[in-house]
Amino acid sequence: MVAWDPAEFRLAAGPDLSYAHGLELAFGDPAFVGCPARFAHPVFHPPTAEERLRVSRRLGEEPPVLVAFEADAGDPEPVSCLIAAERIDVVHETVLRYWRPDAAEGLRFAPWVRPPTPS
Repeated sequence: MVAWDPAEFRLAAGPDLSYAHGLELAFGDPAFVGCPARFAHPVFHPPTAEERLRVSRRLGEEPPVLVAFEADAGDPEPVSCLIAAERIDVVHETVLRYWRPDAAEGLRFAPWVRPPTPS
């Protein structure tokens, strides 16, 4: 998870999240998020009728976007996850997860990355 506030829920993906990620799923105006704070290896699938009904009952209507997946959250069994939102944007670009003074112009940094403060 890269960011979560009332306006946006943003997930990041990449082969090694220590240094950078190259894919983000940005859910605009999330209405329901049912997933652990940390998970790995999501396997996406179309929402089942039961998942659609559960979210629709909770929200009072079917959301424009409903994403379902199973993921590894450290338990022996995968955890089922659902995210309902007004929209989703898929962003393909490199986002550095650490400060790098020689980063190319326009390269994005993760929200928590800050340049070092002079001592």
